Amino acid sequence: MQASTHPHREIRAAHTATTVTVYQAYAPGLGLPAARDQRFPTAWKRERMTWIKPSFLWMMYRCGWATKTDQETVLAVEITREGFDHALAHACLSHYEPGTHPDREAWQSALRAAPARVQWDPERDLHLNPLPYRSLQLGLSGPASRAYADEWTIAIRDVTPLAREIHALVRAGHETAARALLPAETPYPAGPLPHLGA
Repeated sequence: MQASTHPHREIRAAHTATTVTVYQAYAPGLGLPAARDQRFPTAWKRERMTWIKPSFLWMMYRCGWATKTDQETVLAVEITREGFDHALAHACLSHYEPGTHPDREAWQSALRAAPARVQWDPERDLHLNPLPYRSLQLGLSGPASRAYADEWTIAIRDVTPLAREIHALVRAGHETAARALLPAETPYPAGPLPHLGA
């Protein structure tokens, strides 16, 4: 098998000079109003941790191509790179990692203070099988969660129809056509992130 050309941990995303697109999935009662009004409704609990994912296929893995309960509406949320970079800079890994943290106590202290946390999960292929390299999941809580909902968000699109179209092509064996519809995700210029093991 050919070795992966991707770094083991890398942020890949659809991004512009000023924005980055992340994905979330919600029940229609929350996701549809968010897309319609271009902002998260008051029912969106700003005090809870929320996880955002720059990888479209990882989101498909998580929500089962928009079939899982309360994840039937997939949103593409375009947020400011300034906000995304701020969250990364102040994030902590969600688990202790020797070499990244001096010791377990230092990690626990950093995690308590951090408004954001990071998990590196296996990227997925069109069949949602794990790949040998990892993609970012970014969890936002407290002030970061509120800023995400009310300050960083530029646009919200319902991409559920796209998810269903790609899934139908995959099931029919039309992988080339399915791949052509995927959002273009390229390495995000975050720079070295030694505090996140990347």
